[in-house]
Amino acid sequence: MNFEESQERAMVRSTAAEVAAEYGPDYWHEKEEANEFAEGFWDELAAAGFHGLLVPAEHGGAGMGMGMMGLAMETLCAEGCGMAGTWYLVVTGGMAAVGIEAYGTPDQKDRYLPDIADGDRHFSIGITEPEAGTNTLNVATRAERDGDEYVLNGNKAWITFSDRADDMILVTRTTPREQVDRGTDGITLFIVDMDNPGIEVSPIPKHGINYSRSCEVFIDDVRVPAASILGEEGDGWWALVEMLNPERIGFAAAATGIGKLAAHTAIEYANEREVFDAPIGTHQAVSFPITKAYARMEAAALMREKAAWLYDRGEDCAYETNVAKATAVEAGIEAVKQSMQAFGGWGYAREYHLERWWREINLTRLAPVTQQMAYNHIAQQLGFPRSY
Repeated sequence: MNFEESQERAMVRSTAAEVAAEYGPDYWHEKEEANEFAEGFWDELAAAGFHGLLVPAEHGGAGMGMGMMGLAMETLCAEGCGMAGTWYLVVTGGMAAVGIEAYGTPDQKDRYLPDIADGDRHFSIGITEPEAGTNTLNVATRAERDGDEYVLNGNKAWITFSDRADDMILVTRTTPREQVDRGTDGITLFIVDMDNPGIEVSPIPKHGINYSRSCEVFIDDVRVPAASILGEEGDGWWALVEMLNPERIGFAAAATGIGKLAAHTAIEYANEREVFDAPIGTHQAVSFPITKAYARMEAAALMREKAAWLYDRGEDCAYETNVAKATAVEAGIEAVKQSMQAFGGWGYAREYHLERWWREINLTRLAPVTQQMAYNHIAQQLGFPRSY
């Protein structure tokens, strides 16, 4: 393995750091308090070319791959953006871009990918449902053929950006699960225009990341042409898998990025804050917990790099993405927890940002796959019997 920093990686890292310096913790405090989408940050990501990192050059992007996207995300998070450094990239520039590139028709690629790269189009990804939860194979949203169209009906929950998205990649069943031999059969993905009058969006009040809304989406007799199918009818599971691994890599980058941001904030404070005539950082009870968590984050980041490397080579990386996500989340959460502890009571104050990062990083325990499901997959790969 070669750990020498390439010119491309150095460029992505430095550009991300420059963007984060402009849109730092105070900016995100304001956006969080106002429940306001960060238009300026979104446009800055477009100007930096980050929305197009996974879009091929022939469609207006950089075509750099998931390794570069993960690096950009972690750097943005760690240098001041917190969760926003991943959140504003993972859905459109990440999941939608790779799904359309891998499974889209030539017309779909020409229509959507240049806009994604330019930051001119927002996507949401309609996977989660109130009853199905983590078990995506149990999705109940139906798509029924009617001539040259399909009629879509169902409900989705926790769909990020659906309040402002231009389009949604919607996961449906064209064949009920009880009528297929394998649970992965009968799933079909559609690219749906969110302006359709049969779609209603209702934001869900939530604990954090309120500079972006996550919503319930109600789909009532929405008609779409057959040409809106992404991939093949009944075979959409594999297109969905293509999108899920980048999401896990992205959240691994978020966890280590937020953890490093909190840790460096606490280290600076621990050098300045004096109690009993000495900086609190001189006490190992303060420094060791943060240091131990930081060491674990560094190891998790290396596993994320391996997962991204495999993904960019077109190789199976499900095991690596789950290991990266699970370890990064646990290390990052511990880093934020111990950084809050270093601040004492002030760690609970909004002005110091730690409590916001605590709220943000705890989402990574639950999404895009719960820690329990990540460990289920890892355990099965190690040889344990399937438990789900």
